[in-house]
Amino acid sequence: MLKPGEHKRNKWLTPYLLLLPWIIGILLFRAYPIVMSFWYSLRDFHPIMGDRGFIGLNNYSWLLFRFPSFWRSVTATLRYVLIGTPMVLAAALFIAFILNFKLKGVNLFRTAYYVPSILGGNVAVSIVWIQLFSANGPVNQILSVIGLQPISWLRSETFAPFTLIFLSAWQFGSVMLIFLAALQNVSQSLYEAASIDGAGKWKQFVSITMPIITPVILFNTVNVLLRHFQEFNAAFLITNRGPNQATDFLNILIYEYAFVRFQFGIASAMTWLFLAAIGLLTLILFLSSKYWVHYSD
Repeated sequence: MLKPGEHKRNKWLTPYLLLLPWIIGILLFRAYPIVMSFWYSLRDFHPIMGDRGFIGLNNYSWLLFRFPSFWRSVTATLRYVLIGTPMVLAAALFIAFILNFKLKGVNLFRTAYYVPSILGGNVAVSIVWIQLFSANGPVNQILSVIGLQPISWLRSETFAPFTLIFLSAWQFGSVMLIFLAALQNVSQSLYEAASIDGAGKWKQFVSITMPIITPVILFNTVNVLLRHFQEFNAAFLITNRGPNQATDFLNILIYEYAFVRFQFGIASAMTWLFLAAIGLLTLILFLSSKYWVHYSD
């Protein structure tokens, strides 16, 4: 028989034993790499040549003041994030608003719009996108039909980033579903009261729908922002980082220095600067939310 207190101790210990595999996984595959990446960022570390010693903040200063390619990558990443994020949110909200109506076959359309977000930036999608935006591709053929000059989408510093932004905007399915769920939770009585007062559909959307779903807009904005910062596949497969580093995003530059050049110290320092930039933008977004996000309580 169990002694007094043993049953209570076993009852307390059992949940932690069940959580132990998860805790080990977090410590081994999350916490340890984070700590080691910060340690590498302060050292001249090469996995083959070995650790050449502690160099303090030299990696950071070299990136910030003596490495122009880093700032070109920062510019390319910010352009992609700051243009792509609003486009995804606008497209997702617009389609969600339409699919919120009781239309015939609406479930089929919801599924169709969601499928691209499952595909992601894989090789097959990248090949399709290259064909669409090639010199003689369907996009340029459409431009020719309406009287516009063909555009060198994949070879132009100006337009190459937009091919990736269009791909991101096409993959708005998961964001759209979250917006759709938020729209369906808006009370119809509010719209009925607004209609009685003479408010049109646009006025109802601006004055009723938008304020009510602002918490969901904030949630989607943060998620899409983080997803855009982490973009890698599309820029690597479709535009191959070019032309002239126009799509050389920070994730790709980090990959190059970590797994091609094997300069782990510089790659780790770049990662921490990247993290600081993401944290700063996210903080600004949350601090500004008190001025435009409205909670029901």
